[in-house]
Amino acid sequence: MGEDWTPVAEEWARWWGSFAAPARELIVRATAVAPGSRVLDVGCGSGEFLAELAGRGARVAGVDPAEGMVELARRSVPAADVRLGDAEALPWPEGAFDVVTAINALQFADDRDTAAAELLRVTAPDGWVAVANWAERANNQLDAIDAALNDEPGEDGDLRLPGGIEHLLIDAGAHVVETGLIEVPFEVPDDDALVAAILFGEDPASGPLVIEAARPYRTGSGGYRFLNHFRYALARR
Repeated sequence: MGEDWTPVAEEWARWWGSFAAPARELIVRATAVAPGSRVLDVGCGSGEFLAELAGRGARVAGVDPAEGMVELARRSVPAADVRLGDAEALPWPEGAFDVVTAINALQFADDRDTAAAELLRVTAPDGWVAVANWAERANNQLDAIDAALNDEPGEDGDLRLPGGIEHLLIDAGAHVVETGLIEVPFEVPDDDALVAAILFGEDPASGPLVIEAARPYRTGSGGYRFLNHFRYALARR
């Protein structure tokens, strides 16, 4: 999986690096991240959340399976402990962190049960585990583009459905405190930006399909705004 993301790491960071900001803000507030808090971001991508946490004085670490993402994260937050690795085998000792997050990441794990157990293992007693990812397609306007590009759009995975994240964490031994939906809008200024954000420079012939599918979400300024949702769960070890 990491090899798939490395070639598009720069473009992904440009268009999607800040996309999950509403979920990140909710997690920071709910878990009371403060100066000195030890925080691990699993699937840290290009490091935007690490930078935000470090700016709050947290002691931050990140892990990602894509070398390209790890390189960007290290460049963005030189003081962070960023490592190449998978969620199923986190390279830190038991109880190393006060808060462990996985935002738009856990669904990519080959073994989600093992990954959830690893999130709990590296969390300190009474520490927080926070997981967030895309909700079901019916709650995401961007799905209109996916449907246009694919004859058979993918089905909603368990983690996208109500109760999916919660059940995974409970099975791993966590005490779930809060679950819910949070809005994560996506905006681009024009047609070129939309096509770049969706296709990453690949398959340029699909550009007109992207623009046509996005027509209902065009704004008066000529850009596009899509309302989407993440599901999240906050749990204690």
